[in-house]
Amino acid sequence: MSGNILAIDQGTTGSTVVVLSPEGRILGKANREFPQHYPKPGWVEHDVTEIWDSIIGALGDALGASDVSASSIAAIGITNQRETTVLWDRASGAAVHRAIVWQDRRTADRCAALREAGLEEVFRARTGLVLDPYFSGTKIEWILNSDDELRARANKGELAFGTIDSWLVSRLSGGAVHITDATNASRTLLYDIHAGRWDDELCAHLDVPRGLLPEVRGSSEIYAKTQGVPGLPDGIPIAGIAGDQQAALFGQTCFSSGDAKCTYGTGAFILMNTGKEAVKSEHGLLTTIAWRIGGETTYALEGSAFIAGAAVQWLRDGLGLIENAKDIEALAASVKDSDGVVFVPALTGLGAPHWDPHARGSITGLTRGTTAAHLARATLEGIAFQVADLSRAMVADSGTSLGRLRVDGGASMNALLMQFQADLLGVPVDRPKAVETTALGAGYLAGLAVGIFPDLSAVIKAHQIDATFEPAMSAAVRDEHNQRWQDAVGRTRTREAT
Repeated sequence: MSGNILAIDQGTTGSTVVVLSPEGRILGKANREFPQHYPKPGWVEHDVTEIWDSIIGALGDALGASDVSASSIAAIGITNQRETTVLWDRASGAAVHRAIVWQDRRTADRCAALREAGLEEVFRARTGLVLDPYFSGTKIEWILNSDDELRARANKGELAFGTIDSWLVSRLSGGAVHITDATNASRTLLYDIHAGRWDDELCAHLDVPRGLLPEVRGSSEIYAKTQGVPGLPDGIPIAGIAGDQQAALFGQTCFSSGDAKCTYGTGAFILMNTGKEAVKSEHGLLTTIAWRIGGETTYALEGSAFIAGAAVQWLRDGLGLIENAKDIEALAASVKDSDGVVFVPALTGLGAPHWDPHARGSITGLTRGTTAAHLARATLEGIAFQVADLSRAMVADSGTSLGRLRVDGGASMNALLMQFQADLLGVPVDRPKAVETTALGAGYLAGLAVGIFPDLSAVIKAHQIDATFEPAMSAAVRDEHNQRWQDAVGRTRTREAT
């Protein structure tokens, strides 16, 4: 089959649309940001109408930039911010509450209560996840418990739940289907990743009616066709779905067991393909579904740092140290090192391997000589330190050494950060020519479903490396850096978590 592919990458702070050629080349791309809503400290919400407007705007911009017609689009792939929770009216399609974002920590106390009730291992054994407010299940429960009318309507089957992919497919198809894929289902605390189904007991523990939940499908198949989408003709197959980090793993062509990638976006997310084995983590990582194609499930280990690029945004918006995010590299490079300053960017708690939702960010090592440049460098280093922690945990769990790390996402264009990452890990870091691998993965999955890509070898052929960062730091200096980092993390963590 011939034709171009449209990939929608619906992210935490903006929506990106990419137009791909049949060979997987990027013909055009566009991004539209949308507002973030913070009703209370630790709460993060999105208005899905603002998300939809950003998608439609980016869609028109991307098609215009690509100079191809909408009629040439043969398939649509979707990738999305995971865990973010939407409830909507089945009849009208209107959201009944603002989306609660994956970063939101309002259910931390509920997760603690579930742990105290002895349910941690029940959830972990079936879902591969830990009891943390990061995931969708307790967000659904919170919304329903916040409004008796919503609870009653959910019990009557009038409402639908979905992560952003599910809601987006519903909008793109004119409400024709209520589905999700296995990767997104695996992030809800409600899905048994081994049995491949929603788990009734877990739903009961969180008082989530089964009637809310979407049908779970594979990651590369035709789910529905477009209907009534501004700027697109009706009838285009919606044919690929994966949560953003799984899509990036696929886009980086990490098809063999042991292959690993890290995406540097709002957060930093490292995934390692573990093949057909769902490896249980003993070091605070998650076991998740990488993708499901042709009825076969591939698993991955995952580590998440909640704050990566968001720390740079904080320097820009919160402190006013830089005007644009890209300015941080030059500022950080203006000093030879951080002069002992360590920034632990736990602005919304600590993720793996610590899992401390109450932790807050800290800056240590300040002196009268500390400048904005030192803080900028410490911010970049803090991102890399988090990824190094996750990498060590991943190697310990998998029993597989990390031969190299494939990187992507906006912050991977920061050469100073990538070099420091290679130095901390002691392995080469590969950056592809197209760092939009999240969108590429969604496009590849859609292209596979409709036959534009005949097999995985065609996907591998489309992948090209732009730069490799070789480690240059001595083991002694690396150890000194790590010791300062671990000391700073220890001060950041709450007493309950330690």
